[in-house]
Amino acid sequence: MIRLVATDLDGTLLNHEWKISRNNIQAIRQALVLGVKVTLATGRMAISSRKYAREIGLDVPIITYHGALVEQALSGEILYRKVVPVELAAEIVEWLHKKDIHTQIFIKDRVFTRKANDHSEAYAKMSGVRVEEADLFKLLEQEPEGLEKILCIGGEDLLKSTSEELKEIYGNRLHFTSSNPYFFDMIDKEVHKGNALKALSERFNIRPEEVMAIGDSINDTEMITFAGLGIAVENAHPSIKKVADYITASNNQDGVAKAIHKFILAKV
Repeated sequence: MIRLVATDLDGTLLNHEWKISRNNIQAIRQALVLGVKVTLATGRMAISSRKYAREIGLDVPIITYHGALVEQALSGEILYRKVVPVELAAEIVEWLHKKDIHTQIFIKDRVFTRKANDHSEAYAKMSGVRVEEADLFKLLEQEPEGLEKILCIGGEDLLKSTSEELKEIYGNRLHFTSSNPYFFDMIDKEVHKGNALKALSERFNIRPEEVMAIGDSINDTEMITFAGLGIAVENAHPSIKKVADYITASNNQDGVAKAIHKFILAKV
């Protein structure tokens, strides 16, 4: 019996227009009526995720920044926050600056970049959040706690070589992940969706075998392997399909709704 569902947003619950289909909303709401808890687990920042939680009608903790920030969907109350230390963040930002790689840093509900460009504009359109220009080094000097994540945006080949170099240097100090081929994220070494989902399930006294996780990208790996029932959408990265227990329809074909119908609603 599934008691908790965690779904990724981009490429999973959201279609290619970054919207939740009516069928997905209806299926989630039907599951909620049955007492099943449904949460979001995304690499997006919290402010970009809340609107979707509210559209569905969720009032549970949601997992954002790959698990670096967990907050109550409606109130915005922060339940958990794990940041990249300022000194380490500044070192990486300087390294990326010298390589001339587009970099964005995320601090709670704000995102900053050194100079706005096509990458930052595209990100703002996708997320619905304004990307602010700032001197990143001065900004970090004023932020003693640290930041949620560092994001690099660029072509696949550039990010592949960049990620390999960074992993060689910082592999024991950070967790590296990606939500699409043009993004490369760096977060605290203990942060990933699997750990956040584990903590959330324990909070609700729900066993792993009672958890269903649905995703499409590399950053969904840990939560799909943690869940008793790990599901990949049809458009998922090949590595996600390999670790999933079941493959549902694509994000443009109501894959989340179909999974909920098959494994929850049809069991009633």
